[in-house]
Order: sequence, then C-alpha cells, then structure tokens
Amino acid sequence: MNSSSKGKIGIIGSGLIGKSWAMLFVGAGYNVVIYDIVKDQVDNALVDIGKQLAALQERGLLRGTTSAGEQFQLVGTSDNLRQCVQDAIYVQECVPESLEMKLSLFKELDSLADKETILASSSSAIPCSKFTENLTNRHRCIIAHPVNPPYYMPLVELVPSPWTEQNVIDRTRSLMTELGQSPVTLKKEVRGFIQPRIQYAIIMECLKLVEENVLDIEDVDKLVKDGLGLLSAFLGPFEMNHLNDKNGIRSFFASHLDEADLVLSSLGAPVPMDSSSPLIREISNRLESVVPVKDLVERRRWRDERLAALAKLRSDLDKDRDSC
Repeated sequence: MNSSSKGKIGIIGSGLIGKSWAMLFVGAGYNVVIYDIVKDQVDNALVDIGKQLAALQERGLLRGTTSAGEQFQLVGTSDNLRQCVQDAIYVQECVPESLEMKLSLFKELDSLADKETILASSSSAIPCSKFTENLTNRHRCIIAHPVNPPYYMPLVELVPSPWTEQNVIDRTRSLMTELGQSPVTLKKEVRGFIQPRIQYAIIMECLKLVEENVLDIEDVDKLVKDGLGLLSAFLGPFEMNHLNDKNGIRSFFASHLDEADLVLSSLGAPVPMDSSSPLIREISNRLESVVPVKDLVERRRWRDERLAALAKLRSDLDKDRDSC
C-alpha cells in the first residue's frame, strides 16, 4: 500500500461501475484493489483507468489534488478475493444485478473481510436485506447505489437494511461526501430505491403522452431536455417550485392544489412497458432510426462529454458562490 494512502478500498468487479468507483476513491487519496475472476478483464480495466485519469487531467476535470499519474499509482488489481478485501476499510461490490450472485459473494465477504470493514453493494434494485439476512456480520452491510456515469453524476443512494448499524450508515455517508459525491440516505428500504421510482414515474407519463397522441416522440424528449431538465441541473423539485412562486413553496402548494388534483386524477392506469406492444415498438424504432444500436457507444461518449462539461460548470459556479 502507498505510504501516503488514507487506507485500502476493495472493489469487486472491473466493469464500468467498478472502474468509476476506483477513480473516485484514488482521487480522494485511497489505495484501491480491484478484484475480478477474469484476469484479462481486470488487466484491461487497469489500462483503461490510466487512460481515463490522464484524459480527465487534460480536460481539467480530474478530481482531487494529486496528478493523474499519482492517482494511478494507488490502483492495484487482484484475482484473489481474500487479497482484495484483507485490511480494507471499505468494500464496494460492483457485480451484475443477480440475487444469486450477490448471495454467494456476500457470504464469502462475510467470512473474509475484517470485522470493521463496511460491505457496500452498488445494487440498483435488489435491497440489501435480500442477500445479507443470514450473514454473521450483516449489520455492516449497506447499499451505495451510484448513478451512471458516477464520475460525472455525484448522486449516491445509501439504502440500509433493517439491521444495518447507524455507525455504518454514518461512516458510508461521510466517505461518499469525502469523495465529492452527493449522498442521500433512505430511512427504510423501498422497492426500486428512489431514483428509479422517479424515473419510472416520468417515463410512464411520457409513454401516455405518446399513446394518447398528445405529443410526438421527439417533442417528449425536447420537453424534458429543454425544459425541466435545465432547471433540474441546479435545483430539486421542491426548491424549483419555491423559487417559481413569488411567495414561495407554501403559496405554490396552496395555489396549485385544485389544479394538481384534477391533473393527477386524469393520469389513469400505468402503461405496460411491454417490448412487444405497438407503442413500445414505435418508440424503439424511432429512437433506433436516430441512434442505431451500433452507434450507442459513440453516443454515450457524446453524453459523457456533455456531462463532464456540465460538471465543470457546476463546480465553477459553486466556487464563485463560495467566494462571494
């Protein structure tokens, strides 16, 4: 371990999310060991991390106070799970969204990791209680669900199980804040966590607008990216409406009560997201005509570049505000 490191972090899985977590941790000065059962994959991940850190530095987006080269020196790899988690203060699991896989992995982690090590999962939907209930050290397990891509999207959902200790929740939230992420802590487990629930609510109403011939597919996307999306880059829904009403949030709720009830009562039943339905086929065909599946990688790169620019803008604006 690097003598200047703040401590060791174990990353289980060397895919996109695992690599992103690794870059966040080394940016904050932690020593990282990435584990994967496929040696070639973890070797390739190490090369990719080096390239990404260098690119981030070149564009002025590298986190932390050390250089890309110094951060890269904090990254190590292993194809031995015990070696990866031994002496780690925190372990972040980044394996596929499979209950069976998480059950098996966390059973191993329960016996291999030190007794004070926090065992966190990047699970995007499976609650912690589903795969930790029978563990000896289940009290130190928690969900730390990032938003993709994590390096540019700071939100992390922290979802404790009914038996997760408060100390584990507090330590994880403090660690996420130290990384420069923006943690939100759920007070209890709910199906789908929070961000997916909000996403599903939005996509459901968008589907209805197309199904009921209110808007074209292109205009639905425009409605969000050129309207709510712009405000949402800087404001949450409560503060947004607190500012929108000249007398603040209390006035907003009072003045919109009747209209909101009428709109909400008109929403009707959810639209099934069945891939074989005519509506979903129409939307899929339209999107694939604009961005063919073969071009998705390039389009994601385009998305990430714009997220990077937005992240830099937000950072610059925060610095300006702090200096006032």
